[in-house]
Amino acid sequence: MTVAWFHPFSGVAGDMALGALVDAGADIDAVRAYLERLPIGGWAIEAHRVMRGTLSCTQVQVRIDHDLSSRSCRDILQLVEDAHYPEQLSKRVRSIFLALANVEGRLHGVAPEDVHFHEVGGVDAIVDVVGTCAALELLDVDEVSAGPVALGVGVIHAAHGRFPNPPPAVVRLLEGVPVTGVDIGVELTTPTGAALLSALCTHWGSVPSMVVQASGFGAGSRDLIGMPNVTQVVLGVRRPNSLDPSGEETPSGLVAQGHHPSHQHAASTAN
Repeated sequence: MTVAWFHPFSGVAGDMALGALVDAGADIDAVRAYLERLPIGGWAIEAHRVMRGTLSCTQVQVRIDHDLSSRSCRDILQLVEDAHYPEQLSKRVRSIFLALANVEGRLHGVAPEDVHFHEVGGVDAIVDVVGTCAALELLDVDEVSAGPVALGVGVIHAAHGRFPNPPPAVVRLLEGVPVTGVDIGVELTTPTGAALLSALCTHWGSVPSMVVQASGFGAGSRDLIGMPNVTQVVLGVRRPNSLDPSGEETPSGLVAQGHHPSHQHAASTAN
């Protein structure tokens, strides 16, 4: 079983998760081929090597002609269905957008299927989500886990106006998830990033018991003072001795999803 463990010590966004997987070995051209199956146009995706602090990492940038549309959850799920993706890829994408829709529906009193996304409904966010799931498919990842998610402080500006940082949607998405506060007035974790992890992760905590095969760093769009603005991913294969007497996996230091905790191909020179 291949495991991808994300380390969002500096937060996570859709482009950062995708960049980390590309840095760990997912081929950007193959990711692009999956994305081109979506019945939407006017976008381009590129991957570049950049520095964040002292770390060399991969930044994935989505360029769009224009996209001022607001898409409902139903619209986005139809786009995914029309792309005819492999079952696991499609299931992962759907779970992420349904997680977002359920949270937004709770916050604004709307049925999940009728939730209209603004920033998240943009082509760039759709590309980030589908691209991340495509990268997991290309890397043959069976299981996703993550460490505590970093959250900033202060106030941020979004499509609906001024919001506390972390945004309400991020807090709701991370209910039951270990988080850590960082005294930085920046939106370290976005709703898209929180949805990716909350929907995909089956365990939370420290690195699982595995044989490491690759790792990568995905760059955020900012240079932060005192810490690199990156999300790390570590890929590996479960160790055979990570089974308890009952035959169930018991990875060291992990907490099953839904239970509140008690309180690279390594091409990157940064790896």
